[in-house]
Amino acid sequence: MRRFFTPSRPRSDAGLAFRLGWWLGRLIIWFLAISVGLTVLYKWVPVPVTLTMVMDPNGFDKSWTPLSRIDRNMVSAVIAGEDAKFCSHAGFDREAIEKAIERNARSSRLRGGSTISQQTAKNVFLWQGAGWTRYARKGLEVWFTFLIEHIWGKRRIMEVYLNVAETGIGTYGVEAGTQRYFNHSAARLSKIEAARIAAALPAPKRREVNDPSGFTRRHGNVIAARSGVVRNEALDGCVYR
Repeated sequence: MRRFFTPSRPRSDAGLAFRLGWWLGRLIIWFLAISVGLTVLYKWVPVPVTLTMVMDPNGFDKSWTPLSRIDRNMVSAVIAGEDAKFCSHAGFDREAIEKAIERNARSSRLRGGSTISQQTAKNVFLWQGAGWTRYARKGLEVWFTFLIEHIWGKRRIMEVYLNVAETGIGTYGVEAGTQRYFNHSAARLSKIEAARIAAALPAPKRREVNDPSGFTRRHGNVIAARSGVVRNEALDGCVYR
C-alpha cells in the first residue's frame, strides 16, 4: 500500500492509457484515504463548516450543540417528518427511493427519497447542486452514506444532521434556528416548535417557521402528531440507547 503514496511517476515511454490509469489509480487511493480519514475525524470532532455554508450568499450563522443539549422533541420531529425508518435502515430507504423514481417519471419536478443519513452525508461532505452535478453528487453521496453509517452510527448521524441542516436563510443547525425563531435554546423545544422547524427543513429559504400558513402549517401539525407515534413506538430508539 505504501508504494501508492510515493511520488514516483510512470516511465516516460509508457503509453497514454497506462499513464492515465496510473494517475486515476492514485487519485482513487487518495480519495479513499481522505474520505475515510475525514469521516473518522468527524466522528469525534464537530464539523467546523460545510461547502453549503461557505457558498451561501447570505452568509451563515451556526452554533454547534451536542445532542444531549437538543430537546428530544426535535429528534422525534425530524424522524416523523423526514425519515420514519431512520432506526431500521442502513442508510437507504429502498421503498422511498422507488416511490421517488415513480413520481419523477410522471413529473418534471424532481423529488428525492433521501434518508437523514443521505442528507447528512450530502450536507457535510458534498454540495447541493442541480442538473448534471446533482447526478455526480448522488454517486458520491452513496459512498459517504455508507461510511457514516458504519463509522459514526445513528446517534452521531443525528447529532451532525441537527447541527448542519439549513434551518432558515443563512441559518444552520437547530440551535441557531431555535434562537432565531423562538429566542431560546434548543434544549427546551416544545413539540409544536420542533415540528415547525422540521416542516421547514426541505425548503428553509421559502417556508416560514414563525406564524406559518398554508401547507407549512398543516405539515407542521401532521409532524407534531406523528412525533407522538415516534416516541410511543420507540422509532427514535437507536438515538437514545
